[in-house]
Amino acid sequence: MGWLQRSRRKFQLWLYAGRRKTGSTNESAAAHKQHPWWQVMCLTGVDYFSTLGYQPGIAFLAAGALSPIATLVLILLTLFGALPMYRRVAAESPHGDGSISMLENLLSRWKGKLFVLALLGFASTSFIITITLSAADATAHIVENPFVLEHLDFLHHRTIITLILVAALGAIFLRGFKEAIGIAVFLVAIYLALNLTVVVVAFYEIATHATVFWDWKRLLFATHSSPFLMIGTALIVFPKLALGLSGFETGVVVMPLVKGDVNAGYPEPISSHRAQGTESAAQLRGRIHNTRKLLTVAALIMSFLLFASSIATTMLIPAEEFRPETPTQEAGSANGRALAYLAHTYLGDVFGTVYDLSTISILWFAGSSALAGLLNIVPRYLPRYGMAPEWARATRPLVVVFIGICFIVTILFKADVDAQGGAYATGVLALMTSAAIAVTLSARRRGQSAQWLFMLISLVFIYTTVVNIVEQPEGIKIALIFIVAIVGSSLFSRVWRSTELRVDRIELDDPAREFVRRAAKGTVRIITNRIDRGDVLEYEAKEKEKRIDNHIPAGEPILFFEVTPGDASEFSGVLKVRGENVDRFQILRTESPAVPNAIAAFLLFLRNETGKLPHVYFGWSEGNPVSYLLKYIAFGEGDTAPVTHEVLRQAEKDPDQRPIVHVGG
Repeated sequence: MGWLQRSRRKFQLWLYAGRRKTGSTNESAAAHKQHPWWQVMCLTGVDYFSTLGYQPGIAFLAAGALSPIATLVLILLTLFGALPMYRRVAAESPHGDGSISMLENLLSRWKGKLFVLALLGFASTSFIITITLSAADATAHIVENPFVLEHLDFLHHRTIITLILVAALGAIFLRGFKEAIGIAVFLVAIYLALNLTVVVVAFYEIATHATVFWDWKRLLFATHSSPFLMIGTALIVFPKLALGLSGFETGVVVMPLVKGDVNAGYPEPISSHRAQGTESAAQLRGRIHNTRKLLTVAALIMSFLLFASSIATTMLIPAEEFRPETPTQEAGSANGRALAYLAHTYLGDVFGTVYDLSTISILWFAGSSALAGLLNIVPRYLPRYGMAPEWARATRPLVVVFIGICFIVTILFKADVDAQGGAYATGVLALMTSAAIAVTLSARRRGQSAQWLFMLISLVFIYTTVVNIVEQPEGIKIALIFIVAIVGSSLFSRVWRSTELRVDRIELDDPAREFVRRAAKGTVRIITNRIDRGDVLEYEAKEKEKRIDNHIPAGEPILFFEVTPGDASEFSGVLKVRGENVDRFQILRTESPAVPNAIAAFLLFLRNETGKLPHVYFGWSEGNPVSYLLKYIAFGEGDTAPVTHEVLRQAEKDPDQRPIVHVGG
């Protein structure tokens, strides 16, 4: 069976090869290969620009002949709402933390953590549905291609084809996703060129066939008697077009990939940021400058193509070709593929097939942007909160989990693009609403007049989100499933991992190090104390009590160790120990989210530093053990002695190497 054990070990090494340090405070942008802003724009563009594959069709189903006007409202919100908002987010989080991190910093303790968990639920909804919806729309372009319809009947199974596309995406990430930028640049360049060609030809058809425009105008005024009614209706229906806003959050998440020009001339960041790794302040300013350029150029390109494609598809495609699939009828030929319909109609099936292949490729690859976002966000937050196991820091196990979830979603939605639109829009809008609120609070704290503009933008996004939820309730249902799953599993993980050491490292100041050096000359004896007055009388009484209860010889030196409970919502951190003298007593003091864990970690540190097993002395706690357990989980303190012993038992399996715990009184 030796070969089986060796094979298992090799598989584990491969599976966890993607492990990396994460977290905004640990991860250096220098660890990433950085690229010019326009290349990174293409990586976000496979998500953002690929929505052209299905956005015109969704817009027509939502607004009908009013689609161009409703799309114009969306463009105005993009350029004057989302764009300035995310330019601000980029300045606030140059390390790629995004708007979620901004809200985490603005909201303290458990309130901030729970809010982040809820946002992660919406982010998961957005990114997971991006993968499944994009793959489903790629499938629609495959099965509706004339050559496939005539000659490749075996490709007509939408759900199976979509699952294959999702699995192929996961296989690429399992193998090692190193060339994403190069592939994205290639796909985006071809896709934008083909879309521009289709739009130009479509406008040529409109210009040379005047009846097309006048037919659309008559239909528009037949259903909406005045321009004011048109604008009002467009304002009402435009939330259904919210898919056209996707891509901004991804744009700031991938900021560490953006090369910062130190001579960019960008002023100081809106909030001060410490450089990480080998980064300088000038590089951070350059990255902010280039990321803002990325966001602006992407928004301008997308706004032009959205408006142009909306006009072209609305005027040139018969309304019945947009119809969605129902139990009694098949989907129309333009459903989920309006621009592809125009490509085949006006440029022939050869060009149309090339367009289909390009669209299929970018839609399929759009999932890579979403999956990369998930692989960046989840390890950044959940393991740091103690709300995910340590394997969640590794790429490959997470890929398996996310692809499995995508399989379930695809099967439940039967690879239907229209059915997934509501869930996708809910996730996107929730993230954008949170970003709007975050920048509003940030500007308000600084007393900046921009707070009123961002407050107005926040109200618009809140309205859009609420309308979308009311009209497409399946989206919030899916999001709530993700939220409940994340919060439930996170809290379970937090409880399960509560007895880990939860200390990244221990730092001693000079007095504390001197106290430890002196104590190492004999038996290292630590008396734990919860500070009250902190005067000589308190320590005299405590010393006398512990020496009597635990039979400590009168001449033996002792050290007092005091842990002040910190932010219990934090899971781990650096234990900074400082030494202080109170008359003849030597006191070691620190702060930690979890008191027993800090004591256990410090005892193991003393063992390693001194080469001796330290003795620690506790008193018995009086009270209900269940209430102490709940207090420990929620606030990081409780019945300290038994929990400290349990933490030591799990951290050190050899009893002979374990620090010695005494409980008396």
